[in-house]
Amino acid sequence: MTTDSGTAAETEADPGVDADPSERARQLIGLLAEERRLRALAAVALGADTPERVAEAAGLSAKDTAAALLRLREQGAVTDGPAGALTVSYGLFRELARRERRAPRAGNGPDAVLDTFVRDGRLVRLPAKWTRKKLVLRHIAEQTFEPGAAYPERIVNERLRAWCEDADDIDHVTLRRYLVDLHHLHRSEGIYRCPEAD
Repeated sequence: MTTDSGTAAETEADPGVDADPSERARQLIGLLAEERRLRALAAVALGADTPERVAEAAGLSAKDTAAALLRLREQGAVTDGPAGALTVSYGLFRELARRERRAPRAGNGPDAVLDTFVRDGRLVRLPAKWTRKKLVLRHIAEQTFEPGAAYPERIVNERLRAWCEDADDIDHVTLRRYLVDLHHLHRSEGIYRCPEAD
C-alpha cells in the first residue's frame, strides 16, 4: 500500500537527491518517458504493492513489470516500504521539486531575477537588494491587480496570500504594505485601487 508521507530518512536514502536538482529531475523525466515504467509507477502510486499487482494494474507482462520496477528502484522512484510493500518515493519527488524551485537561474536581467524569486506563480522569497525587490514587487502587482480596478482589503489579502504560500520570509500583510509604499496600490477607507497605467 502506498503512503503520501515522506520522511527525512526516506529523502536521505533516495539515490541522487544531492545531485544537481535540474539534472536529477531530467533523469527522472527520462526514466518516466518510457511507457512501461510510467505505467508501473502509476500502478504503485494507486496502491499496487507487489510486482504481481503492478503487472495486473498496469496491464504489463511479468517480464516487462520486473524490468520496469528494476529501473524505477535503481533511480529511487520506487522503494520497498514497510513489510516489503512497494511504495513511491514521494520524498524524493518533493525534495527535487523544492530544490528546483529554489535553484537560481543564469543571467542578471529582469527575467533571470523573476525566475530566481518567483516560481509557478508563487513568491519564493523577496530579494535583499532593493532594485531587485522593486522589480519583483512590480511583477506581483501587475500579475495580481487590474489597473483602475478597486478591491476590498479581503480580496487584496486573499490574492497576496496566494503569492506567499511558498515564501519563507514574507507574509501577505508585509507584501501589501510594500505595494502601497511603492504606489502599486492606493488605499482609501479600506478600498485598494491599482493605479491606471501611465
